[in-house]
Amino acid sequence: MNFLVDNQLPPALARFIQTEFKLRAVHVIDVGLRDASDAEIWSYLSKSDSPLRSKDEDFVNMVLQLPTAKLIWIRFGSCRKAFLLDQFRRMWSRIPERLESGDRLIEIG
Repeated sequence: MNFLVDNQLPPALARFIQTEFKLRAVHVIDVGLRDASDAEIWSYLSKSDSPLRSKDEDFVNMVLQLPTAKLIWIRFGSCRKAFLLDQFRRMWSRIPERLESGDRLIEIG
């Protein structure tokens, strides 16, 4: 399973997913989408079949329009990186199984 991490979240989250859970994860910066619009990120996402991790509510509406899209919607307000990574560590056990069972929108926070 591959993951794409959006701009509102730190690149450290992609590295954390790679090292902690041994899964492929990239930040939008890593794939040349640092200044991309939501539509450009969405286009990349729809071609890569990667679940997106984002705080951007606009993607919630988009995920409902594309039957193959998956979104892990982060609902924490502004928070420190350590808090964010700790929350992922604590909640991770349920995320892959939900994605594999067909959940397309997973809300965290």
